[in-house]
Amino acid sequence: MGWWCGVGAHSNSYRWKDCAKVPGIDPEKLGRAGLVREKSFGTTKDKMLYIEHCANSRAVTIFIRGGNKMMIEETKRSIHDALCVARNLIHNTSIVYGGGSAEISCSIAVVAAADKYPGVEQYAIRAFADALDSVPMALAENSGLQPIETLSAVKSQQIKQNNPHYGIDCNDVGTNDMRQQDVFETLIGKQQQILLATQVVKMILKIDDVISPSDY
Repeated sequence: MGWWCGVGAHSNSYRWKDCAKVPGIDPEKLGRAGLVREKSFGTTKDKMLYIEHCANSRAVTIFIRGGNKMMIEETKRSIHDALCVARNLIHNTSIVYGGGSAEISCSIAVVAAADKYPGVEQYAIRAFADALDSVPMALAENSGLQPIETLSAVKSQQIKQNNPHYGIDCNDVGTNDMRQQDVFETLIGKQQQILLATQVVKMILKIDDVISPSDY
């Protein structure tokens, strides 16, 4: 599966043309590379084919090695996440500061907007603000901090100093200003997180009945 996903990138690098059948191969469809070599690595002497010095190389291969399969899979997930962040920044260069600062500032704004609705809609709006607060509370709890006290202190800082950059100091740097800590997230990633979470809640709220196994 992974090999087929990279066929397009490799064909551009080596200047070959895709050919589904062996009889259809001719010199015009063959690729070109400056060096093709086989290299052994590791204690098991596993062999890998290296294709280097291509004329129009834009493909990059990341070689991951680890002590066990779990470590390799964890490294693959980390690299994938990093590549996704880089891709999002290329598509949209806008950023928001991390550490839960974006969720806290949004929560404050939502609570302020809730006061404009005198009816029962106000309760739903305030519930949405509480849901946003769950993100910085989880960050604080995972960092060994008191979630409620930490969230209240950071939210108070944002309101008093009118600074939306204050978040959870997970690394115990000494400042809650995420701009000073250089902690940020992509805007498009943050928008997708909130949008998808909201869509899931809307789907659940549309459920008007639950069928239990005893009903069959």
